[in-house]
Amino acid sequence: MTEALILEKINKSFAHGPTVVKAVDDVSLAFHENEFFTLLGPSGCGKTTLLRLIAGLESADGGGRIILFGQDIAALPAHKRPVNTVFQNYALFPHLTVAENIGFGLKMRGRDKNTIAGAVGEALRLVRMEALSDRKPAQLSGGQQQRVALARALVNHPQILLLDESLSALDHKLRKEMQVELKRLQRDTGITFIFVTHDQDEALSMSDRVAVMDKGKVVQLGTPHDIYDRPATRFVADFIGTCNFVKPAALGLGAGQEVGFRPEDVFFIKPDTTAAASASGTILQINYRGVVTHYILRLESGDIVTVSEDEPLHLKENEPVRVAISPERLIRCAG
Repeated sequence: MTEALILEKINKSFAHGPTVVKAVDDVSLAFHENEFFTLLGPSGCGKTTLLRLIAGLESADGGGRIILFGQDIAALPAHKRPVNTVFQNYALFPHLTVAENIGFGLKMRGRDKNTIAGAVGEALRLVRMEALSDRKPAQLSGGQQQRVALARALVNHPQILLLDESLSALDHKLRKEMQVELKRLQRDTGITFIFVTHDQDEALSMSDRVAVMDKGKVVQLGTPHDIYDRPATRFVADFIGTCNFVKPAALGLGAGQEVGFRPEDVFFIKPDTTAAASASGTILQINYRGVVTHYILRLESGDIVTVSEDEPLHLKENEPVRVAISPERLIRCAG
């Protein structure tokens, strides 16, 4: 598989008064050609700083390499790197039309009118905005403005497209729609997309691979399936989706290190049933979420856990229950 971008031992520190914070800590990563790759983590984990280092908007501390299709671009200024970035704030020019916004970069590069018109038309078709080419940004919805920002980035045919929390300003429904559109655009263009988000659902639904970051480091790299089902650390298990954590004794498994399990991997059993990993408890709360219902339980051990069911069951709050988990679905991870 061809590597579009390789990062080798990238570091970046910032001084805050007498304190030095290492925002990116010795990160090495390879991004495949024609891949939707997500940098995922909580605020302050270093994901946006890493994206800015790729874009050339920040300079790495000495020694690391940023290799784009075989060329080390670490010393190149941002405007000479064949990458484009879409930010949270779309930064559209309010006085220009959609078509003029998209073609602005080409105009600044001295392209002729026919070349610009052809490229803008292609970009408009790509983001399905042909009918709105003469509108101003103020006449567009948030999702439409997002599409214009994407078209403006794609019209230059970048080798890498960087997206920094670019869906965060959209409402929930529109955000879901744009996730589908982004994935389609990546497949249609064949460009490697590197997407930054703190939203786990977004990362899992859109990505070919995910790098989970914490405190400047990549703590796990893998497919969404790997990250969710086989978290390498407690941090990853807790950050990705919902995870219950209990001592093994709470499930009748004896002594040992804490184990985790997903809410959908717990199931109710009859009170007199025994199972390899099981516990009794009481229902504290029932939360109906449409496609799933969450049952919040207090186990006899005192642990509070969540059970997820596809359909509402005939259970009530304060009702005693018994649950079990398939042993192979238990998560045992370091840290």
